[in-house]
Amino acid sequence: MVFSSFSFLFLFLTALLALYYVQPARWRGGRNLVLLLFSLFFYLCGGPKYLLLMLASILINYLSGLLVEGGRKSALVLSMGANLALLGYFKYAGFLMENLQALGLPVEIPSIALPVGISFFTFQGMSYVIDVYRGDAKADRSILGVALYISLFPQLVAGPIVRYTTVAHDLRHRRETFQDFYAGAIRFCFGLAKKMLLANNLGMLADEAFSAAGLTASAAWLGALGYTGQIYFDFSGYSDMAIGLGWMFGFRFEENFHYPYLSRSITEFWRRWHMSLSGWFRDYVYIPLGGSRCGLGKQIRNVLVVWMLTGIWHGAAWNFFLWGLYFALLLLGERFVWKNLLNRSPQALRHLYAMVLIVLGWVLFRCTSLAAVGQYLGAMAGLSEGPAGQSLYFVKQYGFWLLAGTAASLPVKDWLAERLPERTKEWAVPVTALLLLGLSFLQLISSTFNPFIYYRF
Repeated sequence: MVFSSFSFLFLFLTALLALYYVQPARWRGGRNLVLLLFSLFFYLCGGPKYLLLMLASILINYLSGLLVEGGRKSALVLSMGANLALLGYFKYAGFLMENLQALGLPVEIPSIALPVGISFFTFQGMSYVIDVYRGDAKADRSILGVALYISLFPQLVAGPIVRYTTVAHDLRHRRETFQDFYAGAIRFCFGLAKKMLLANNLGMLADEAFSAAGLTASAAWLGALGYTGQIYFDFSGYSDMAIGLGWMFGFRFEENFHYPYLSRSITEFWRRWHMSLSGWFRDYVYIPLGGSRCGLGKQIRNVLVVWMLTGIWHGAAWNFFLWGLYFALLLLGERFVWKNLLNRSPQALRHLYAMVLIVLGWVLFRCTSLAAVGQYLGAMAGLSEGPAGQSLYFVKQYGFWLLAGTAASLPVKDWLAERLPERTKEWAVPVTALLLLGLSFLQLISSTFNPFIYYRF
């Protein structure tokens, strides 16, 4: 089940809101139980056997939280091993066997379907146990509390990655207000529009370009820009919907994006993009390895480890490993090689530098093989040929969406919010949200099934 579907909007969400709010506000346990049952059903829609995996993850992390409290390191090691074993089997076993087979070893490649959102809920479970071990949180004595934290449907399958310390208070003591519900509904409508109107239309440009037999250089760049917009609006749109749904039920999730395409360096980009994942690797991998408080060699090692892990976290394929290594080298270059030159450069040049490197990075991410990466980058460099008028066709078909995406990636909404009179905003914001909701419904009616890109991670 996806947020951008009639079954979610008109059946699941409608039934949940009705049953949730019919419970008295003072009966927090009743509302939590309704939310937990609907969250488990939400995951059940992905397949009954994957619900068993979710329940296993809940049980492992609940028991681990009780065992590691007080600093029991052996229990922490066992917990991390169990979580990583589940993730490793479902996500990486097939990839490992493929590579062993490529080396000539007589192994069979298992057919293992990837459970939706396993990377997200596994990381959430691990962060809960680590925080309890460190003493940053108390172990939850109620398995229902841990179950709701790990399975909470808004951010279950595509983030943001929510820390237990962020929502521990909300699990038992949150207050739902009309103001938060209203703001959450508005946020959800804007997020849905990002997905249905911008991501899906820019995705059609990307699909055409990346599947073309031949491309001119300009067409290849247009296709790469299409994917650059698609992945941003797809993922940030989901995050907006998740955060909005959280507000509707009294939860305050942390922001996951902050206009990343305004960045003037790769370092700044990763402070603005998928902030919950960057923060997770910083706090649970980079800093424990020593962070920036050690010698040059270890600093380089730490960055390489974090970014190679970040790459393969996104997918079991060599292009994701290469993508992680690519950004690791750029971040190391900005820190140790061309930092001063970059800081002295004009802001416009720094922004161009960052965007070109970001777009190239998304090509690594989008291509399904290393051969495809080489072919597409060659096309961007003008080393291939495409049909005459190919770029003009792309502009005519998708130029409007490229312009709309460019505007939506800038803080235009924030700029208007600061300058519009309060009385104007009172009607302009809900009217805009309803208009976007109507347009999204029209797009939904005419579209086929289109899950979010990050569902497969």
